[in-house]
Amino acid sequence: MTQTVEIPLWLFMLIVGFAAVTFASHFLFPSVRWFFRRRLERAVARLNQRLERPIEPFKLARRHDMIQRLIHDPQVAQAAADHAAAAGIPENVAYEQVRRYAREIVPGFSAFAYFGLAIRAARLLSNAVYRVRLGHQDEAALRAIDPNATVVFVMNHRSNMDYVLVTYLAAERTALSYAVGEWARVWPLSRLIRAMGAYFIRRRSRNNLYRKVLAAYVRLATRGGSTQAMFPEGGLSLDGAIAAPKLGLLKYIVEGYDPQGRDVVFVPVALNYDRVLEDKILTSAAKDGDRRFRARIGLVALRLLRLLWLWMTRRYHRSGYAGVNFGRPLSLAAFGSGREGDMTKLLGRELMARISAIVPVLPVPLIAAILQQHGSLSRAAVEHRLAELIAAMPLAQVHMPRENLGYAVDAGLRQLVRRGLICGGNGQFKPVAERRDLLAFYANSIRHLMPQDGARPGGGDDFSAPAKGNAASAGS
Repeated sequence: MTQTVEIPLWLFMLIVGFAAVTFASHFLFPSVRWFFRRRLERAVARLNQRLERPIEPFKLARRHDMIQRLIHDPQVAQAAADHAAAAGIPENVAYEQVRRYAREIVPGFSAFAYFGLAIRAARLLSNAVYRVRLGHQDEAALRAIDPNATVVFVMNHRSNMDYVLVTYLAAERTALSYAVGEWARVWPLSRLIRAMGAYFIRRRSRNNLYRKVLAAYVRLATRGGSTQAMFPEGGLSLDGAIAAPKLGLLKYIVEGYDPQGRDVVFVPVALNYDRVLEDKILTSAAKDGDRRFRARIGLVALRLLRLLWLWMTRRYHRSGYAGVNFGRPLSLAAFGSGREGDMTKLLGRELMARISAIVPVLPVPLIAAILQQHGSLSRAAVEHRLAELIAAMPLAQVHMPRENLGYAVDAGLRQLVRRGLICGGNGQFKPVAERRDLLAFYANSIRHLMPQDGARPGGGDDFSAPAKGNAASAGS
């Protein structure tokens, strides 16, 4: 027992290394994790005191624990067994597929990443790119939402800036958990997005087992009170108009709703922009008839570097206004009262109607609609038409910069000329023929709010027909 044993130095170092790792994993790491966990819990408790809707325990659960909970969900287990029988594979192989789907879907929320990094970055980016305006919101109705209810923000999808903008504007209310598509599954972006509480979905997946796992996660999140944000349209609008809702996630929420448990309250959110950063990509995809487009990460980086260069050389101009409106909340308990059967389709229509009614009406979409309809106009004529059009939409949420019609005309024309969508000469402004698709893209964002006679390109001059809307408002 006391004999001397000689071993190579490399083997001795390897043994010491294994011993150190074993000691750390069994004694040191748990203590360190407990120490930081306690500090994190105290920090979250302080944060929850200032949030309108505190961060729910479901969102703070460890990712590993949530994955295990999802894997062992009874409905998921049954789906795995059915899949194994149908595909003729062992059940353990089906369970491995379930595990892979669960790891792909489940986020790993970090309060520090969300409130320490994401909120600040969202505020900086939003105000660097746009003049952000928060317009209509029924503050009393929002504050009256049951504190125990699960809140789901439902939004129209104009740009990938939607995520950034709503995260920034909802920062004082709560932490949002987004449903994001395949575009975000790019390293290192995916790690950051997952840490912000977003969960990934395969929008075009026809795999029934995957859908069962996703449905189970949405059900657990809804019953756990997790505040969510989703885009019922399913993807970015290619033509600028609000599209019909895709019912996938809504159906999962409705099916997972327990009338004896938490209520689910949907908050409509409408966004609009004087410039959509991806407008050329979207209109090109509309021409090709193919939604499968992706902006390469290198291209995005080059555009950001170009914007930085313009800022450094003092030639940078913000991309006009970005408007956000919050609409009247809808309680699923109240909506489903007295209804039988699947109400998902009716719910989708009602939510899209509420979103459509409060779309912000900004200078560029207004002037784009006027010039698309009337062609070449002088500045004075544009201002006259603008006044008529606004008067004919008394219920629309019109943002009037500086409460000055003339300034709104100048701001809108300046943006359109700078982008090359219209040209000015001899005191006249007219659409550029090669860019009419882009002009229509912006006009379409408010087309549903315009009077019927004015909605047709080249239609009559009468703007007196009633407009669809929710409440009169002028932005600040």
